[in-house]
Amino acid sequence: MDISVIIPTYNRKQSLNKAIESVIQQSHLANEIIVIDDGSSDDSKSYISAKYPQIKYIYQSNQGVSAARNRGIEIARNPWLAFLDSDDWWHKNKLKSQASVIKQHPEYKVCHTNETWIRNGSHINQKKIHKKRGGYIFKYCLPLCVISPSSILLHRDILDDIGMFDETLPACEDYELWLRLSASYPLAYVTQQLVNKNGGHADQLSKKYWGMDKFRIRAMEKLLINTQLTKEQTGQVREALRYKLNIFLNGAKKHKNSTDEKEFKSILSLIT
Repeated sequence: MDISVIIPTYNRKQSLNKAIESVIQQSHLANEIIVIDDGSSDDSKSYISAKYPQIKYIYQSNQGVSAARNRGIEIARNPWLAFLDSDDWWHKNKLKSQASVIKQHPEYKVCHTNETWIRNGSHINQKKIHKKRGGYIFKYCLPLCVISPSSILLHRDILDDIGMFDETLPACEDYELWLRLSASYPLAYVTQQLVNKNGGHADQLSKKYWGMDKFRIRAMEKLLINTQLTKEQTGQVREALRYKLNIFLNGAKKHKNSTDEKEFKSILSLIT
């Protein structure tokens, strides 16, 4: 299996080494490692060029993580694509385990794994709502993101079919793509915790934006308008959208955020 690994980064020179080393040390070696630097000012370029000359390093002006991932997808040479956030790292058998599952079940074109959560240096337990699954998992993807970008291995044919990351979303861009993906494709799932997902640091998007559900609401609105769904899936989206809208609008009203209140009330027309 020929795999390109895409690592988007922005001012994360300190954590980038651990991410890259976890790819280099895989028991199933990647054929290509691509680092897309989304406008870093922390000397990441000279560091990578000096230490990892074998890596394909691309610098672009700051455009966001979706644009960085999409750039990596465009230049990747191999049919299978894996993503790794620059603050996460892999277990050494991550790619080998996924390649083995897909070899045994060639009907799958996408595979994700379980993960270990680390926050401020300490392991934390995932809640029941974050439970990972395989198969057709569309309805489980609606409440929140249950697929980590750092765990995904997929065939590029899927992205040719459903499109790439939405560069207009400043956050929850992975949630939006997984909705489109899971609406049409089943996912293979490896139960082992093969990704270390690092959280709690100040530059995470979840800390940058208030009311992350606003981006999930926009993602579901887009899904209803632009994606061909089954009758059952449409009902599931409407139900989830109604639930999130009610909570978000109550919060906007409480905080006297008239701009958000006006914008998101217009989405109610989709579910009434």
